[in-house]
Amino acid sequence: MALEFNGLSYAVMMASPQDLEDFATGFALSEGLASSAADLADIAIAEVPQGWIVRARLAGLGIDKLEDRVRRRAAESSCGLCGIENLAEVARPLPPVAGHEPIEPAAIFTALAALRDHQPLGRETGAAHAAAHCQTNGTITAVREDVGRHNALDKLIGAKARAGEPLAPGFVLSTARCSYEIVEKAVRGGATSLVCISLPTSLAVERASTAGLSLWALARDDSVLKVA
Repeated sequence: MALEFNGLSYAVMMASPQDLEDFATGFALSEGLASSAADLADIAIAEVPQGWIVRARLAGLGIDKLEDRVRRRAAESSCGLCGIENLAEVARPLPPVAGHEPIEPAAIFTALAALRDHQPLGRETGAAHAAAHCQTNGTITAVREDVGRHNALDKLIGAKARAGEPLAPGFVLSTARCSYEIVEKAVRGGATSLVCISLPTSLAVERASTAGLSLWALARDDSVLKVA
């Protein structure tokens, strides 16, 4: 799938073709290209022989970042860590997470027990990640799926933003490996608590702790580990 903003090609990635409007919005938000869903307009999706093209019109401060990234990409000969250019970019400050009450493990168990019922693509293929927003009591309000773990979270962020519904209070539940990118997307998407089914990397813990994101890992039906 190719993403184009303002007629400029920004990224090409493997993705599942569901909920692509949500994906474009969430990707723009988690990349820092947009500050709200209102910064994107005229989202159009076209199926082509090679896959899909998602086009959108971008307004706001993200235009400068978009044009700068496209200029730099034209001179790249190899890919850095998820498209960034140097180690300094990994340490870019994240926006501080809003103060929040800790979630209860019982709420996590409730959400996990219900998650499979919200994963039609996962049940059909056995090869799709899911990202869910859950209320503080564990009730699931939205789920998005994708073959890519980052994409599933971007879709969730976009879906909630387009609906005008914040990710907090409550928590995000992700079936993804808990990498630093998942932590950063959750923070930039406005989450205050993140639950993953795997252990996090040390960088993920560091980034979550610095931003103030509550991070839970190794989530199972009857156990979960608070790591940040």
